[in-house]
Amino acid sequence: MSDQCQSEGKSSWPELLGAQGTDAKATIESENSSVTAVIVPEGSIVTQDIRCDRVRVWVDSYGIVTRVPIIQ
Repeated sequence: MSDQCQSEGKSSWPELLGAQGTDAKATIESENSSVTAVIVPEGSIVTQDIRCDRVRVWVDSYGIVTRVPIIQ
């Protein structure tokens, strides 16, 4: 998580590595109502801005989470 983000709720979800992306999105949003989880296919180009209300859920071609989701 960025030093700029001071979240009240959970900020990292290592237990979701290897999970189904849609399930991970639902879990993240239920555990921290201050963030929106966005499913992003591996290889996608994304902005480098830091947003304390966003969690990117990186998935492979099978929809499996490939990186630990964190607030960024």
